[in-house]
Amino acid sequence: MSSVSPPRSASRTSPGSNPVYLEDIPRHEAQERLRQALIAADLWKVLGSEVIPLDENAVGRVTATPIWARISSPHYHAAAMDGFAVRSEATIGALPAAPIIIVTRAADSSRNAEFAQYVDTGDPLPSWADAVVPIENVEPLDGHGLPAAEVRVPAAVRIRAPVPPWSHVRTMGEDIVATQLVLPAGRVLRPIDLGAIAAAGHDSLVVARKPCVAIIPTGSELAPVGSPPGPGGIVEYNSIVLAAQINSMGGVATRFPIIQDDLELISGAVARAAQDHDLVLLNAGSSAGAEDFSSTVVSELGSLLVHGVAVRPGHPVILGLLRSDPAGRHPARPIIGVPGYPVSAALTIEIFVEPLLAQWLGRNTWIPHMEQVELTRKITSPSGDEDYVRVAVGRVGGRLLAAPLAGGAGVITSLVQADGIVIIPPGIQGIEAGERVPVRLYRTKADLDQTIFCIGSHDVALDLLAQRLARSGRRFVSANVGSQGGLIALRRQHAHLAGCHLLDPRSAEYNVPFVRQYLPNIPVKVFALALRDQGLIVRSGNPKGLSRIEDLARPDVVYVNRQRGAGTRVLLDHHLSRLGILPDSIRGYNHEEYTHLAVAAAVAGNRADCGLGIAAAASALDLEFVPLFKERYDLVMTRECAESDLLAPLIALLGGGELRDEVARLPGYDVSVMGTVVLED
Repeated sequence: MSSVSPPRSASRTSPGSNPVYLEDIPRHEAQERLRQALIAADLWKVLGSEVIPLDENAVGRVTATPIWARISSPHYHAAAMDGFAVRSEATIGALPAAPIIIVTRAADSSRNAEFAQYVDTGDPLPSWADAVVPIENVEPLDGHGLPAAEVRVPAAVRIRAPVPPWSHVRTMGEDIVATQLVLPAGRVLRPIDLGAIAAAGHDSLVVARKPCVAIIPTGSELAPVGSPPGPGGIVEYNSIVLAAQINSMGGVATRFPIIQDDLELISGAVARAAQDHDLVLLNAGSSAGAEDFSSTVVSELGSLLVHGVAVRPGHPVILGLLRSDPAGRHPARPIIGVPGYPVSAALTIEIFVEPLLAQWLGRNTWIPHMEQVELTRKITSPSGDEDYVRVAVGRVGGRLLAAPLAGGAGVITSLVQADGIVIIPPGIQGIEAGERVPVRLYRTKADLDQTIFCIGSHDVALDLLAQRLARSGRRFVSANVGSQGGLIALRRQHAHLAGCHLLDPRSAEYNVPFVRQYLPNIPVKVFALALRDQGLIVRSGNPKGLSRIEDLARPDVVYVNRQRGAGTRVLLDHHLSRLGILPDSIRGYNHEEYTHLAVAAAVAGNRADCGLGIAAAASALDLEFVPLFKERYDLVMTRECAESDLLAPLIALLGGGELRDEVARLPGYDVSVMGTVVLED
């Protein structure tokens, strides 16, 4: 089973003597089944411990035992400043107009005299002293009562203010007292923790043994990273992602070579992995297709506990327990069949593996930071499943907003772009735009406060803008919902700006009529970004000979459209109406994509003969472009946002030369209008 492809068959039976059916178990029940099986196998505990040296490599390890202080820190009374050690009683009565003179220890060694002794910061305090007078608060004197040339060894010092007992002294045990608890067991060590352990007198520490996790990728169509995949082939990268997740969670991942879709080969790899790994992750083949062997392998080598969890994405998860080796070479081992789709695979590690590693390491399980957010658009969800929806998050006008991202289980970029996860419980079929929901954040509050939220039409120049803004400490997050959707988002205060390229058929003017329509009585500022060519994206050589809009109605032409509300869709509909062409006469008119690049990908993948889009998208996938129209793409923002500190770097880029030069290099772009204020109300 591929690491990114769907099940090869709709069959509900895996190969082998016993049919195995996908179930629909609630997540909590699936987790409890695994937990109870591990308790019965005496595996629901810290796996073991080891002694490691105390150095910088201990960061991230988990303490297996409490750490008690062997010594105090400091273990003596120490001077906290450069100055003179004194008995505080000797300074009583000192005034600016009536200073007290105290001889130094070096000048008078009589037993009954009051002394002052020079000390550097960190020096032990003399046994007879209980305070330090900072050097800037004393006047060193020589033997004649004149200012001393050598500050550190004067004959006496003049003090003009009293000092309280233990002033400017780090008393013994001020930081750590011998025998006190420095760190509890289960602490994930930070750099500063290492300093505390060292100060407490340790040069080594006992930490939990890192769980060893085997990751076995399966699929005859998989190609190693760096190897060009053949027809129908897929680059195997799931194991890299899973291994990085395991390592970041405190485990040690081992990536096995790709195993072909062969029951015996997969069984053999799992058996070998179980000999010296605490957990086996089998990726993929966890569904119920003709070449999905995971459930059969688990059943033959142990017990199949769960096959199918009511979680989206990630439904075909397998949880099992491999039996112990009869020869005593290894105990029972848990095994998890990880779905092949990359988003499903990554979320499976978060949901099922992270709590298991936390238990084995003796640390607390990861608890994400939660915030209440307002949804920018409606989310639909399968009613029977717990749905994990990836969202981009930004703060607009003091409100934290979440824009749902592409939901496909194979869209790994949706996790790359995600700032958080909204979990929709089973039984809820959707959440309306504007509703407040909790989100599990992947980013910090500081990141979100520096996020510029753009909702609207897609343009490849926005990626260049985002890269430039990153150098100014700003995150540029865009959600592609079309030009009309962007203006609606601005009206609802769901975005800082919107990309827009809407043609008004009556005035032949771009964007301004729609801005006035959708944002009445709202002060706005509209900047031109670029003029760009719109035309037909076709395969190399233009095999269908397409050259005009009328060609879309030909019966031999399959078209791929943009979504409703997109400026490109509005442009198409305008010209279809002008030409008297009915949308129903165009094959593929209802096949919608959300970006120009997605349209180009549909053409490159032979899902369509053509689509209306921009030249840069065609060029990106080595397709041909037939120019038809010139349009203006604008950035629309409220005046409040346009004048904010957050958007100041963006406004500066529009008026500068670097962004202009980069966009000018894109095919089909004219940047002569960039930065022009088209409208200001």
